[in-house]
Amino acid sequence: MDIRYSANPKDVERYSTEELRREFLITDLYVPDTVQATYSHVDRMVVMGIMPVREEVPIDKGIDIWANFGTGSFFERREAGVFNLGGPGAIRVDDERYELAYEDCLYIAKGAGTVTFSSADPENPARFYLASTPAHKTCKTTFLSFENANHRPCGEAENANKRVINQFIHPDVLETCQLSMGLTQLAPGSVWNTMPCHTHERRMEVYTYFEIPEDQAVIHLMGQPKQTRHLVMRNFDAVISPSWSIHSGCGTSNYTFIWAMGGENQTFDDMDNLKPTDLE
Repeated sequence: MDIRYSANPKDVERYSTEELRREFLITDLYVPDTVQATYSHVDRMVVMGIMPVREEVPIDKGIDIWANFGTGSFFERREAGVFNLGGPGAIRVDDERYELAYEDCLYIAKGAGTVTFSSADPENPARFYLASTPAHKTCKTTFLSFENANHRPCGEAENANKRVINQFIHPDVLETCQLSMGLTQLAPGSVWNTMPCHTHERRMEVYTYFEIPEDQAVIHLMGQPKQTRHLVMRNFDAVISPSWSIHSGCGTSNYTFIWAMGGENQTFDDMDNLKPTDLE
C-alpha cells in the first residue's frame, strides 16, 4: 500500500513538479488481478484500483489489514464507494452479488465482511475504482445505477464549463456515514471543471479522471488560491486534494471525472467560493 502523508501548504509553495506528483498524483491504478491501494493521511481516505481479469480478487489482496488499519477486516471501521470504469463486472459482499455495468456504483457499508471483485469477460475486464473513508455508523450497502443518481446540470457552453454533476453517494440519494461521491460529465466543447472554483476547509476531496482520449490530457489546478500549481493528468489518473487546496481542471478535450469527499460534514454546497480573478 502506498502511504501519503499530509502536506503543509507553505511547504507545497516550493515543491518541484516531481515533488507535487509524488505527494498528490496517483497513477497506474489498474494492474491485472491486483489491488492497487493508496492511503492518504488527509482525512484517512483510501483509494483503490482493482482490475480482475482471470481471478476473483479479494479487497485485501496484497494488503496487510492489521498493519495498515489496525482492524480485523477492511470494512470493520470503514465505508466505501465503488464505480465500474471498464467492462461488465460483479462485486460480492458477503452473500450478496452485485453486477455493475459501466459507470454503475456500489456503496459498501461499514461492517461488510468478505468483499471480492470479478469480471464477466477477461478480454474486456472491469475496472473498479474505490474510495473509502472511516465510518462510525452502519448504513445499508446499496447498488446505484446511473439512473439512480441525482443529476444536476450546471455551467454554460459560453464559458466552456457546461457539465452535469451526477450525485450517487450523497445525502439526497442515500444515507452514509461521511462519504460523498459522484461523477461529473463535461459536454462536448466544454473543458473546464469546477470553474469558478472553491475550497472547502471542512472536507478533503479526491478526483479521478477518465474518458480522456489517449492523445489528450487534463491540466489539474491545485494549491492555495494565491499560490496555484498544476499537475498534468492522463486517463485514469487520480489526485489528492487537501481541504486548503483548490481543485479544478482544464482539458484539451472534454472528459469525465469522479469526485470523492470526506471530512466534517456532507453539506454539498458548503464551499468557500472563488472568482477566477481571485486566483494567482
